[in-house]
Amino acid sequence: MRTGSEPATARSALRARLWLSVWGLVWTVFGTAAFALVGRPGWAAACGVLLLIVTADMAVIVRHIRQGPHYQPGRDVPPYRPPDDERPGGYPRLPRRGPSWPRPPRHRHP
Repeated sequence: MRTGSEPATARSALRARLWLSVWGLVWTVFGTAAFALVGRPGWAAACGVLLLIVTADMAVIVRHIRQGPHYQPGRDVPPYRPPDDERPGGYPRLPRRGPSWPRPPRHRHP
């Protein structure tokens, strides 16, 4: 739900996350192999678990990159109006900050 306070040019840092995951993948593979060769099975298992986590995170990142950009409304699209009903729990609605947007025109069909 848009509130109107989002940055107009916000972008996700998926490429940076991908390279950080690659860096983590390299280190966990190195750690797993090094601890296994030295004879520390507990530390090798810990690095192996981290290897699985990094691999799963990288798969999610690659999936999000392949999905491409999603629709983001432009500056001319006002934020959604909050519902008029009362909030759950009986808390009163706080006054809205920011620019007051005019109501979008209603299309009437004959």
